[in-house]
Amino acid sequence: MKTTFSKTPEQQVEELLRGTAEVISRQELLDKLKESNKEGRPLKVKWGADPSAPDIHLGHTVVLRKLRQFQDLGHRVQFLIGDFTAMIGDPTGKSVTRKALSREEVEVNAKTYLEQVFKVLDKDPAKIEVRYNSEWCRPMGFEEVIRLASKYTVARILERDDFTNRMKEQRPISLHELLYPLIQGYDSVVLQSDVEMCGTDQKFNCLVGRALQEESGQKPEVILSMPILEGLDGVKKMSKSLGNYVGVTDPPNEMFAKLLSVSDDLMWKYYELLSDLAPEVWKDRQAKVGKGEYHPKQAKQELAKEITRRFYGEAKAKEAWDYFENRHNLDQSVDYQKVQVPPGAHKAADFLVMVGVAKSKSDAKRLIEQGAVEWVNGKQEKKKLTSFSEAVEISAGETGLIRSGKVFLKVNAS
Repeated sequence: MKTTFSKTPEQQVEELLRGTAEVISRQELLDKLKESNKEGRPLKVKWGADPSAPDIHLGHTVVLRKLRQFQDLGHRVQFLIGDFTAMIGDPTGKSVTRKALSREEVEVNAKTYLEQVFKVLDKDPAKIEVRYNSEWCRPMGFEEVIRLASKYTVARILERDDFTNRMKEQRPISLHELLYPLIQGYDSVVLQSDVEMCGTDQKFNCLVGRALQEESGQKPEVILSMPILEGLDGVKKMSKSLGNYVGVTDPPNEMFAKLLSVSDDLMWKYYELLSDLAPEVWKDRQAKVGKGEYHPKQAKQELAKEITRRFYGEAKAKEAWDYFENRHNLDQSVDYQKVQVPPGAHKAADFLVMVGVAKSKSDAKRLIEQGAVEWVNGKQEKKKLTSFSEAVEISAGETGLIRSGKVFLKVNAS
């Protein structure tokens, strides 16, 4: 049965390349899409993941979301679980030889992958094919491995940055690590993939796949690489081993809180790679934050809510938002800065200047218009300030809490 595509090859190219880091090459992708459209055959789009840890995180979903775009356009994903290559250990980005996992460890980790991947991908069998590279790697004899190794030179393998750097630093490279790119590339030959998705750090392995496909008489796959998502530390690639990750199975409150810990600058990359908002929408929000017309805390909360909602639904996302808001109520375990004010009814703008939240009345007005100021009185009644002239009342001996962004002040009237 032929597939009918709702968008032209040219429209698909524009959509698929949006947000990508690199494509090898655009013309090849367009040619494949034209051929696919003519034949009514979906492209086979490969992505491989080694189950080196039991869970996936938001860094993985950057590629998964692009794969979902392919599915929505009518193409078929080849989701490859690298249960064989995981026992070797991908040397990408490693300064030392990584410990190889046992078959038992890999099998335990692999069990959780599909359930988590289908939080993003469509599990309709017409739109996804799940394979394990142990299917063809484990039966290979030594003669076949030698034949595969003869198709690529040591010099080209050592061009890989990871290996080049380790040689310069006189760090050991185990022979089995040199085989890893060959095996990953051979996966593409077996699957006859049209496109391979990867992070920018996997480009070398994908290039090997293209070379091996050509050696085998196949049309080389298109490589579509996605930007690397930095973790919560804002420095290194998101990784469970580094502890700077947001897991897709993290509880809603934890997921929400972790996302709020992202720096104001890195937040926009998270918007770009993880949000479903159109680029013009979040870029407008970014511009307003830059002009002081929108508070970064609000932008971050909106992002955290969107991502939490994706994995847990609207109700759980709202609960996480409320939990974050309420946990900063008057709580003796929190070290709030304390200020003194005279008792009485104060205009909101005057009050913010008085306690030091705003530098001037115009600054106070800006914060209030952004919805960035919240007042909790001594009775634990909470309200967001909406007008710079509204009254903030505080009685003698009463203690309230004013919140604005990262500023938390305990206000006492005396």
